Amino acid sequence: MSIAYASIAVVSMLAAAGCATGQGGKDAEESPNSENCAVQEHAMGLRWQQQSAEAQALQSQTYRLAGERLAEKVKQAKSENLAIVTDLDETAIDNTELLARDMTACHDYSVWDTWGHWELEGSPSAIPGAAEFFHKADKMGVSIYYLSDRTEENLDATIASLKGLDFPQVSKDHVMLLGPSKEERRTKIQREHEIVMQLGDTLHDFAGDYASADLDQQRQLVEKDAEHFGGDWFILPNPTYGSWEDAELDEWDAELEVNKSS
Repeated sequence: MSIAYASIAVVSMLAAAGCATGQGGKDAEESPNSENCAVQEHAMGLRWQQQSAEAQALQSQTYRLAGERLAEKVKQAKSENLAIVTDLDETAIDNTELLARDMTACHDYSVWDTWGHWELEGSPSAIPGAAEFFHKADKMGVSIYYLSDRTEENLDATIASLKGLDFPQVSKDHVMLLGPSKEERRTKIQREHEIVMQLGDTLHDFAGDYASADLDQQRQLVEKDAEHFGGDWFILPNPTYGSWEDAELDEWDAELEVNKSS
C-alpha cells in the first residue's frame, strides 16, 4: 500500500463534505448505513478481504507460487547479492481491523489520518503465507527489503510489529519507510543487489511509471509488463482501497427484467 498522508486542510474539507466521525449532535445519531456515509461503499470489499476463505486461499497461493519461482531464480542467478523488495500493508501484513473500525465510525480511512495511531498501537496480522515465504527467502540467502509508505517517525513501532510477527531480516537497514519515493528506494537497493522479485498490492509497488498513470494508462502498462506478473512481480489482492475507487462501471444496456416466481 502507498499511504499519502493528507494535510489538515484536506481532512477538514472531507469532514465538511459529510463523511463525519459522528461526534455530538445529530451526526452522532446517524447510522453508518446512512446516505451520508460514503465510506460504507467499501463494506463488501472489506468483508471479502478480511473474512473470505477465497482471499485466504488466493494470498496463500500467491506466496506459494512466489516461493517456487524464487527457488528457480536463485538457482539461475549469477550474482550472490540477490534481493526481494516487498510492500507491507495488505501485502505482507493485514490492517483490515483498522479499516473496519474506521468504516463503522463512518470515517474515510483513505484519508490516512488514523494510520499514525494504528502504526503505533495497532496489531496487524500476517497475510497468509507471507512469513513462511520470507523465511524461505532468508534461508536461501536472499536479502529482504520491506518498502512501505508508513511514516518514518513510526519506524520503531513498525519494526516491533514485524518482529512480533516473526518476519526475518527486520532492521532499520531493511525497513525503508516514507521519505524518498519507492522508485528512489528501489534504486538505492539496486546499487548493491540484484532485485529478483517484488511483491505488492498496488501497481506502483513495482515501478514508478504506475504512480503517475491514470487507470487507462495503468491498463496499458500492465499489458506491456505482462511477463513480469507471476515471474518476478507478484501482486496481492486488495479490494479495500486503491486508485480505482472512483472509476465508473460499465453497465449492460438492456432493460432490467426480473424473473417472477410462479
